Amino acid sequence: MPSRSHTSAEPTNAGEDATSDAAIRPANEPVMGSHQTNRRVKPRHDQTTCQRGSGQDGLRAGGAPVPSSTLGTRGESKTRQPADGTALSAGRNPHGVESGPTTGKGKLSEPGNPAGASFGMAEATGERDGGGRSSHSSQRTGKPSTWRRGAVQTASKQEGGEESPALVNTEAILNMQRKLYGWSRNDPEKVYSDLFNLVCDERTLHLAWCYLSRNSGSRTPGIDGVTRRKIEERPGGVRRFWEMIRTALRNGTHVPQPVRQKLIPKPGKPGKFRPLGIPTLTDRLVQMALKIVLEPIFEADFYPTSYGFRRGRSTLDALAMIHHMLGPTPTGASPVAYVMEGDISGCFDAIDHHLLMQSVRKRVKDAKVLRFLRAFLKAGILAEGNFRHPIAGTPQGGIISPLLANICLSALDARYARWIPSPGETVCRSQWRRRYDRERGRPIFFLVRYADDFVVLVSGTQEEAEAEKAALAAFLQQELHMELSLEKTQITPATEGFEFLGYWVVKERAKRTGRMVGKLRIPKGKLQELRRRIKAKTDRSTTAQSWEDLLGDLNPLIAGWRNYYRYATGATKNFSRLDNWLWRRIWLWLRKKHKGVNGHTIRRRYERRESPTRWWWGEGPTLLRRFCQGGQVRYRYRGTRISNGWNREIDGVRFYPEVARPISGFTWVGELLR
Repeated sequence: MPSRSHTSAEPTNAGEDATSDAAIRPANEPVMGSHQTNRRVKPRHDQTTCQRGSGQDGLRAGGAPVPSSTLGTRGESKTRQPADGTALSAGRNPHGVESGPTTGKGKLSEPGNPAGASFGMAEATGERDGGGRSSHSSQRTGKPSTWRRGAVQTASKQEGGEESPALVNTEAILNMQRKLYGWSRNDPEKVYSDLFNLVCDERTLHLAWCYLSRNSGSRTPGIDGVTRRKIEERPGGVRRFWEMIRTALRNGTHVPQPVRQKLIPKPGKPGKFRPLGIPTLTDRLVQMALKIVLEPIFEADFYPTSYGFRRGRSTLDALAMIHHMLGPTPTGASPVAYVMEGDISGCFDAIDHHLLMQSVRKRVKDAKVLRFLRAFLKAGILAEGNFRHPIAGTPQGGIISPLLANICLSALDARYARWIPSPGETVCRSQWRRRYDRERGRPIFFLVRYADDFVVLVSGTQEEAEAEKAALAAFLQQELHMELSLEKTQITPATEGFEFLGYWVVKERAKRTGRMVGKLRIPKGKLQELRRRIKAKTDRSTTAQSWEDLLGDLNPLIAGWRNYYRYATGATKNFSRLDNWLWRRIWLWLRKKHKGVNGHTIRRRYERRESPTRWWWGEGPTLLRRFCQGGQVRYRYRGTRISNGWNREIDGVRFYPEVARPISGFTWVGELLR
């Protein structure tokens, strides 16, 4: 399947380069006709391994990936010939997802089995251990079946510079997460009592290390000064590091160490800083293992209108929901008249530990897991040489902190449960309740939340919105022990617009139809901030750096900023102006760098042909990226039933090419990012 990439970033990270693969329709979605399902295909023996991020890997039913060597590009076909010479019909999903009557029938053992176990799949498919099926092996007889996911290979450097590979069966861990999610979704009152064995499982720790090692934060040390490179250079390498942590967890001797706190500047707010907590690498690995086990349990309890730090969801989904609610309805214009922009003062630092642990105990009663969560919350903070013990809050920067914050703030979503869909509830029921209240003249409050940033869409008068603001402040103070910033929490008419997650959202008339619709625009402040950042990189003082270094600094900034704001109304016009300004800015920088050289020589040296009719700045095969590349795109509204990789009940929902950032390390096609 051809590669489609899309980048999406949070507003504070706009400008960072982040790519992810295109969304793929789940395997058992009933979209293929009989002429597609029954077509015969031919073998292809010149398969080559797909490159990372190429989007050519697929999923079996249930989310298990298919090895890249088994999938061809769109439009190609293939058939396996059994020993008797008869061709087998292999129904192939045109979206790159393997399907068929035998899909997903490989029975896996429970996660407590050893990492080297075959789990009953290698024998069924005839694969070799660890490497998948060879493209040159003889054809396998018998009926076709799904191919097991290839093991993820990590390497740890041993003494002498050699690498010792360690194979991780991520399919078993994903199946374990699907089971936990399914049990929690089907039984809202279910409480889990034996989760610590899953946390200490060798495969869980291996997968947690895979997540950490590919993150650039693994190069940042905690208070012990240990980084990923130092662990890899130790005798025994990564495997010995895993075994030591696993033994300490089993023996109960692991004690979380204090967090090193660092102040980082807030984007777009000069002089203001945000505290960032940096745990040790050992604590980060344990937190990641806890998150792998706990996230699917609590994901089933989160409300569909909550989008922050959740698998498969992004800031663009939250904005698409607001855009949908401001759009016209079948009965006329949107009833939303006012918008309340909520702001909780120091949300992450104000989370009450007692209330948080009460919420966790509703689902988890494993004493060892609860003890570790409490220990991470009570771990000390080392800031500029001063040591203190926190009495509230979760350290920003901790791997498990966003999950704990979502668990705590779910009470805020429950306050508006009458007007927003509840977990596992269809949209029609919440729509009926809103219509019922609207017909009787009652106000309607629709919450859209991204972590601690939220807006409340008010269908009512301004007096009713002011009354809800006071009631919300009292609710946060009494129920969550948090404070609503009355100065920053503003109530504005929807026609005047408001800024949320880096976009300017406004309700205005459409030029073609004249109806009132919601529009997403690029704020002027973001355009000015981008120009300031580019000016700082192309200032006179930077002319000493090489041209290649300047391209390396500007290209990620341009690509990330463009890919985040290309869904805005009028983005093409803004991008065109930025391109003209950028060309002039680079031209002035080169003139300052090469004083005394005429302009014709400079353009002949630094300009490259981008197309038959366009020249642009570049060096060799590398061109300076333009804002207009890719143009303006409409982000499709995906509703409230968004796949997270575990919810098989959403397999019938249509997926669009747009996709959010990678979900916990897995793209939509199930490829484990390295």
